[in-house]
Order: sequence, then C-alpha cells, then structure tokens
Amino acid sequence: MTFEPEFFQKQTFTPEQIKQFWKNAEKDLAIAVKSDDPEVIFTFAYHALLKVGITLIASKGHKVKSRTGHHVHLVQKLSQLIGDPDIELYGDVMRRKRNADLYLGGSIVTQKEADEYLRFLKELFKKAKIHL
Repeated sequence: MTFEPEFFQKQTFTPEQIKQFWKNAEKDLAIAVKSDDPEVIFTFAYHALLKVGITLIASKGHKVKSRTGHHVHLVQKLSQLIGDPDIELYGDVMRRKRNADLYLGGSIVTQKEADEYLRFLKELFKKAKIHL
C-alpha cells in the first residue's frame, strides 16, 4: 500500500503507542455511546473515526501530516486499509457536516443522523480491530 508522502510520514510506533491510540479512540466512542445529545454523539463519533484512522495508519508505520486536507486523506487511507469504500463515504459526510458546523455558521445533527453515525462507528471498530 502506498502512503502519499505529502500527507503521510514514515514513523515507527511501539505496540504500546498503538494500544494507547486505540484506547483513545475507544474512549471517544464510549462518550458518544453514553450521550443522549445528538451533537455530542456526532462530535465524539467523528473524533473516534479520525482516531481509528490514526491508529491503523500508525500500525502500518506512518503518521498523518497536519495540513490542509489531511482529514480527507486520513479517512481515504482508513477506507483502503480496511477495504471498505463505505468508510470513505460515511467519513466524508461526517467531515462535511463538521466543517459546516465549524466554518459555515453551524449545522443541526438530528437524533436519526446521530444514531446512524454511531451504528457506523460501532461497525468500523469491529472491522478495524481485525486489522490491528
């Protein structure tokens, strides 16, 4: 698998570091699961998505460079590593919603959307764990 050098940098991580990245992703998922506020569910689900990507990429000896567009490339690489194009689709929808909230004056996350994002993340965690 190719890691584009403009968005990813080779770096060795210890097994302990990989475990810590994974625990951090699980922590955000747990916050999303426990919440009944759609905005909180969405925010922590999106963070968990990114952290799962960071974990899998780190397990392959790379880290994401912080630059414009890095979330797009992180989610694309996560989708490629797991071999599931739906990850890229859902991740892009979530990224766009997050950007609208941050940069375009806000957006509303419905309970139905929050439930769907949470379902997606729970499945993603199952798939990702197999690849660690």
